Parts: sequence; C-alpha cells; structure tokens
Amino acid sequence: MLSPAPPLPVTGTPPWAPRRTRRRGLVPSPSGDGGHRAAARSGARGLPPVTGRGGAGVSSVPTATEGDPRVKRLAAIAAAIGTLLPLAAATSPVHADPQPPAGARVQWIDAHTVAWPRNLGNPTHPHRLVHEHGSFPLTPQPGGLTPAQQAKYPFLATGAYDAFRVHASEKDERTALRGRLVAETDGVTTGVQIPGVLDALYASAATTAHLGPTFRNGRPTLSVWAPTAKNVALELDGRTVPMRRDDAAGVWSATGGRDWAGKPYRYAVTVYAPTVGKTVTNHVTDPYSTALTADSARSLVTDLADPALAPPGWQRLRKPAAVPLRDAQIQELHIRDFSGDGGYLAFTDRASAGMRHLRDLADAGTSYVHLLPAFDFATVPERRADQAAPPCDLTAPPADSEAQQACVARTAARDAYNWGYDPLHYTVPEGSYASDPDGPRRTVEFRQMVQGLAGAGLRTVMDVVYNHTAASGQDEKSVLDRIVPGYYQRLLDDGTVATSTCCSNTAPEHAMMGKLVVDSVVTWAKQYKVDGFRFDLMGHHPKDNILAVRKALDALTPAKDGVDGKAVVLYGEGWNFGEVANDARFVQATQKNMAGTGVATFSDRSRDAIRGGGPFDADPRVQGFASGLFTDPNDSPANGSPAEQRARLLHAQDLIKVGLTGNLAGYRFTDTTGRTVRGADVDYNGSPAGYAAAPGDALSYADAHDNESLYDALAYKLPAATAPADRARAQVLAMATAALSQGPVLSQAGTDLLRSKSLDRNSYDSGDWFNAIHWNCAEGNGFGRGLPPATDNAGKWPSARPLLADPALKAGCAQITAASAAYRDLLRIRTTEKAFGQPTAGAVQAALSFPLSGPDETPGVITMRLGDLVVVLNAAPGRHTQRVAGLAGRDYTLHPVQARGADPVVKSASYEAASGTFTVPGRTVAVFRRA
Repeated sequence: MLSPAPPLPVTGTPPWAPRRTRRRGLVPSPSGDGGHRAAARSGARGLPPVTGRGGAGVSSVPTATEGDPRVKRLAAIAAAIGTLLPLAAATSPVHADPQPPAGARVQWIDAHTVAWPRNLGNPTHPHRLVHEHGSFPLTPQPGGLTPAQQAKYPFLATGAYDAFRVHASEKDERTALRGRLVAETDGVTTGVQIPGVLDALYASAATTAHLGPTFRNGRPTLSVWAPTAKNVALELDGRTVPMRRDDAAGVWSATGGRDWAGKPYRYAVTVYAPTVGKTVTNHVTDPYSTALTADSARSLVTDLADPALAPPGWQRLRKPAAVPLRDAQIQELHIRDFSGDGGYLAFTDRASAGMRHLRDLADAGTSYVHLLPAFDFATVPERRADQAAPPCDLTAPPADSEAQQACVARTAARDAYNWGYDPLHYTVPEGSYASDPDGPRRTVEFRQMVQGLAGAGLRTVMDVVYNHTAASGQDEKSVLDRIVPGYYQRLLDDGTVATSTCCSNTAPEHAMMGKLVVDSVVTWAKQYKVDGFRFDLMGHHPKDNILAVRKALDALTPAKDGVDGKAVVLYGEGWNFGEVANDARFVQATQKNMAGTGVATFSDRSRDAIRGGGPFDADPRVQGFASGLFTDPNDSPANGSPAEQRARLLHAQDLIKVGLTGNLAGYRFTDTTGRTVRGADVDYNGSPAGYAAAPGDALSYADAHDNESLYDALAYKLPAATAPADRARAQVLAMATAALSQGPVLSQAGTDLLRSKSLDRNSYDSGDWFNAIHWNCAEGNGFGRGLPPATDNAGKWPSARPLLADPALKAGCAQITAASAAYRDLLRIRTTEKAFGQPTAGAVQAALSFPLSGPDETPGVITMRLGDLVVVLNAAPGRHTQRVAGLAGRDYTLHPVQARGADPVVKSASYEAASGTFTVPGRTVAVFRRA
C-alpha cells in the first residue's frame, strides 16, 4: 500500500504497483489494455465442472472458461470452416437464439427510460427494444435525461447519451427481461444493460426478501433472486424440486421438511446468458449459502442457529471490552501465516508460540486481530489430500538463489496458500482452514477461533471483499453472474465487465448487490460474533452502501441479536481510481467522502513519508523519514542531491505531523517553511494531506500485507552497512511513528518481530516458504530464504541479491526480541495515556502541538507536545537535542514505562528543566511525562 503513484486525477493512492493485481491471483491481460484475467488454476482439484469448486455446472455451453485462449482459438477455427466443434459438455435443449450482438451499449435505466449513445445510429430514425415476443417502440424523451436521472447516473449525464421512452407495460417488460433482449436502429444492433430497470421493477419487494436458507419451526425455505430466469429448480440431494416464483420480487423459493436439513443443494437456473448469446441452464450454488461441501461444490441446507453448530461456551462468550475505533490497535493477520496447517483451531491452542505472542500484544494494548480473507475463496484446494507442496529441499540453496522461488512456483496453483482476495461465497467460512471442509465443521471451528481470540483479550475483525468476484460470465467459478447475468457485475459503457479492482468488479450501487453486502456483514456479526470489518477497495462501494452497513449493524442489540452492533468497527481502503473515480458513478466511499461518518479509511500520507518512496519506484532504495533520507543517505541517485534530500525530508516531516493529528484537514500548525497551514494545505502528490474531520476517520500504518514488509523495505533503503541493531531500531521508530498517532493504527502481524518475506513485494501466492511468521527467533525472521518470486520481483533482483547474500541483514534473536519488547513498551504508553485518544478535532487542536516546527526544524527529528507528554521522534542515526523554550522551568521525566522498560538505549534520553532541552539517542522514540 505504498505511493506516490504516477500523476492521476484521484485522491488516495491504490496500494499496489501496476502489477500489484497479482495479489488476487491475476495476470495482466494479454490485450495490454489494462484489464486483467484470472490466472488459471486448472487441475487444482481434478474435478469435472459439475463438482469443481464453485459448484456451478452448466448445460449447453463449453465447460472450458470463456477467457481460455484455447477456446477462443477453436471457436475462430470453427467459424472459419463453418463447423460446430464438439467442445465437451453435457447438453440440454435450449432456445435457438440468434448470435449475440456486439457489446451492450444501450442502458435501460428505469421502467420507462433507455439511455442511448448518440453515436449509435441516427437519433431521428426509429429505435426499438427487441425481445423474444416482439418489440417495444422507443420515442425520444424531450430534454434528454431528467435531472433526477442525471443525478442517479452521473456517468450518463455527459451529453453522450440521448434519452428514449419505452412504450410498454411493466408486466410486458418483466416478460421481455426473461429472454434475449437487444436494441436496434438503423441496421445497428447492440445488447442492453438491464440493472437499472431490474431495480425499478423488483427492488422494492426484493430488498425486503429473505434469501438463502431460512428456517421456521425447523422447516427450511430456500430462496434465490433470479428475476430474469425462465425457470429455477432446486437440485436437492440427487432429486429435483420445483420452485415457486414471486412475480413482484423475482424471488424463487421452495419449502421442505425437517429432513432437508444438512442436505446438499444447487439451483438449476434456466436463463438467457448474453455473454454466450443463448439460453442456458446453469447449475449454481446459493450466493446466500450458509454452509458448503468441500471445494464449494454444493451448498448445504444449514441453520446457523442450530445448537449443534455452537461450540461449548459460545452462547455465553464474553468478549474483551469494546474499544472505540479512534483508539483501536489492530494486528493484521493471515490465518495460514499464523498457523501453517493449523487453520482455525490454531487459535484455540493457548500454549502455542503464536497465541502466547498475541496475548503479549493484547496485554500491551492491541485490541483487534484483523484476519485476511476467511470467507470461502476460489484459489485453494480445500481437501488437504489435494494440496500440493513444493517438491524440493528449500533449505538447501543459498540465501540469494533463484531455486527456492522456482520450486515454490511449480506448485503455487495447487498448494494450500493464497491471501484469498478472490471471493466465491461471501458468507461461509473458507474450508481449507477447517479440519474437515466437507460440511458445517468450518462454522464450528471459525467460532472456536473467535472464542480463542477473545480468550487472549482480542476482538475479531474480518477482511471482506465485496468489490469483486473471482469470476463472471459463464466461468465455473462465477456464481452471481450465472444466476442474474449482467446485474451483479459493474458494466462499462460497452457492456464489458469492469476489472479495475483486479477481477470482475461487482456493482454495490445496484440494489440487490448492495443488499447482499449488508446481509452478509450482518450475518457475520450476528452468527459469528465478528467485531469489525475491513472493506477491501472500499472506494469502489457507494458511500450510501457502507452507511447502510453501519445502520444495519447499529440496529443489532445484545438482547435481540446477542451482539452490540454499535460496538462493531468499520474501516476500509478509500482509494479513488478506476471507472468510479471522482464520484463518476456515485458518491464513493473514499477517504475524503467518508470523513465524519465514523468509518475509517487507510491513510497513505504518513505511511509513505515514514518509509520513503512508493510501490511505483523503479529503484526500491528511495528513502524516507525512518529509512535515513538526508540523515543517513544510501548510494541511490534516486534520492537526489543533499539539498533535495533535505527539502524532501522536511516535507515528509510535515506529512508525518498531519498523520500524528489523525490526518485532520482543519488542524493548524506551522510547517517547515514557516507558514501557518491547515492539514488540508499540506500537499500529498497533488492532494490534501489532511482529509479527516475527526480522530478515527483515518487509520495509520507503516506496513500491511501489500508490498514489501517494513523490514524488507528498510533492507532496501537503509545504507547497506547499517548494523543489525540499528535496523531493528529503525523498524521500531517507523512502527511507533504510526502507533503514536491519533486515531486507529494497524500493523502487519510479525512486524514487531522484524518479519521478512525475503524481499517479496507481493506474496499473495508465494506459499508458506515466503509468508510464514517465524515465532521462534532461532529460525530467523524470514530474510534470506532465496530471491523472491520472479513474477513480481525479478526487476528488483539486481538490488536484492547482495542484500540477501549478506548474513548481517538476517536478524537474530537479540534484535528480534529487543524490537518486539520496545514496540510493546510504546504500545503500552499509547493505550494507557488518554492524551493519545482525543475525542474531537477541537480537542486535538487544543492538546497537540509541534513547538519546534518551522524553518529551523531539525531534519530527521519531530518533537510533539501532547497534553502533559512530550514525544521526540529522532530518526537520525545520532543523538539530538531539542530545546523547547516554552517548557523551561517545567519538570519532565522519561515515561515510567520506558524508564523501566526493555530498551536500554532510550533510558539514556534526558531532559534539562532549566533550558527546556530534551536529548534523545539516535533512531529512538522517547516519551517524556510532566513530573
């Protein structure tokens, strides 16, 4: 999550470099158009489409993925010779539909209006919508789109579209939408985008419907929203059960007896699929599944309220006291990094090294564990017998060898590792982390994990990824788009699926996708007692959608629901990019837009200033505040001349000051040029550095799972000769600069242990070898485990080789234990001193100041006064004094936590009352308290 990026008309830098999308299992599109396609993981399960992960078979279409170049090539050959190639698939009778039109450029936006591109045909000639039973005439709408329509669809209000009125009854429209639909004029034919009209006709009834499995007196009802389907049947445990359609809501449902409980099922959805231009019968799992068989082949009729799924003590579980978001200290953790093969149950082993370390962090003030995706995702075989392992001795090659990454790559598509940012079913725990993925055991064990974390003094946050799906169209891993084609995914002007998130973007601006987001989050909060949610690429959601989640959670009460929804915290990535950028389609949930809502966004401002450089840097040695810029320069020409370095460092210090306030837009202070400025006046790559309205709007961090770990970034950036102890001190200083900010703070698990991924900048699919957290310091910190995987790192191998080969860069027990203990001391100060948790922007302005900020400020040193505290952050390698004349005559002493703490170096920090002078050793954060 680093920047700066190349100039973009956006605010908030996407957290990844141009090829950063590999984190989600993607590779760049061969078309070179900036799109991306899912990386093939064929053979991961060795199962036919009808039982392959995703549980989605299909009749009447090829079983191969649509994007597969082999299929495209065969189709081209077939077209050339006029022969239908017998691509293997089970078939069912289908309608003889005409060939699909090119794209879908016309948009049916409500019950009576079509938006038609002005450059598509002659606007004075007849226009019509053609359906299977006839056609609807269209007439120009005087004045074009109405102001209300333009407000709802701002991307259509550009003057590029004419508005036409649809002359049809709503009953006829509903019928027409259940088959092939095209727009015609002047010999031009194009497909029609239908989300708007579906919302207009069905949303009022459908958004109040209960979808998925619901139970009444033990009898289940299974319901699925499929308004465009010709028919939906329930495939239940080997038999087919007819389903009833609610014409008002477009919901199909079937009710059964108690004997349905635990049975596997899918829906057989007969529907027109525009991507293949024919009517197909898709055999699809339930998007509202509550349980699954292994590899997501079938949904299971499961009541999450069933007492059999509650581990002992679940109903009486007592969580640690809720911490306000503005005071949250969060550890970001991948389950497999933490546990290896242990999965959910690893969190129940109180005696393990990992759980002991989490308890130590909780005792020091950590309040939440943020789990990387733990919902059902698409890229890992769930049965352990199907999971491959690298067929090599990875310990044998040298520390700078290419051999380890080459061996890991051989099995990456079939191993047990992936970050999981490729959702398949949003509201079921991932099966590969369960001892038995075939059934509801994953539900029981997820709940046991939540219990284990609570027992360690930690509340649970889930990383949720509602902004995209693993696939779309007729892909076997496509669920939503095979039930209501063209609705759940966001479509571009030409009708193709947007992929700016990396994958097939969803459209939470559409009523039923927005409902799915809200319903899913509420289920996790109620049924799994999840205490917080981190929204991946939240800027791709409408602000209203995230606020609807907040409203739904706030309605949950302990008496009614067993949880206090108001205590559930929300934060996310408020990056502003892609087809939705700058509120092009709706008011986004971006950094500036979410200010004041109580939902936090990740702040890239101080992060970049602390570390230096960004993910787009060709040279990874660009330095920042904590990595030696100007004060301890490396030999990279990218850092510029000494004068340029000094100027950059002082500006970085201004960015960090804004970060220490909680990124407040209105906070006033003197910058390093001597000007009186607000946080919003400080420049961050052309955007305001300060954007928050209150403490808690911005989340501070120095590293996360994206990009190089903090240790690896410092390995590149600090001078090569930097001693191991000084590297550890620089790491603690970087972490503390974020941790001592107003507002919530996040740290990647293991960072306090100097965690390395052997310089891997994108370890989403790099296996256990590069990702594991080494709880035993005798094993090292992960540095020097070979060159990082070539796919995303080969360009930096020339810089990486000498670093990995240098044994001095591999941290040992002395550095690891010292860094962790020093960080916990600072964390304890942060969470016990109330001054770090100011409740309002006004309170921050009154309590927090930078008395030495100005043109004479010391490069590499920031002095902050906060109530009765003075914090000196000395990033320079040598000792520095800071004289605060206004404090002369007042008594300060080193904070008792540090005075009695683990770091012997900080104990030499001193204060001279007569002159108000603080003296702090190099690469040290010292906190002084008024005596």
